[in-house]
Amino acid sequence: MTDVPELPIDGVLDLHTFQAREVKPLVNDYLDACRERGILDVRIIHGKGTGALRETVHAILRRRADVVGFRLASEDSGSWGATIVRLEP
Repeated sequence: MTDVPELPIDGVLDLHTFQAREVKPLVNDYLDACRERGILDVRIIHGKGTGALRETVHAILRRRADVVGFRLASEDSGSWGATIVRLEP
């Protein structure tokens, strides 16, 4: 696992400040760090925009064997600008 940048590992990952090329390793490393800490419910904020970043995040999640499921957030948690992920223990 590569090092996650100096981010709080608290179950919320905001991708707004990262370059597109950083997203795949960042999301994977962040989810690994969450699992190591027992954080199994994660919110990834990708923004609404064109949907390209959302699709990138969802493609990453589909490839991970430890993702139990994921869905767009509810209205009070970011709606279609965020994805809620459930990791297996």
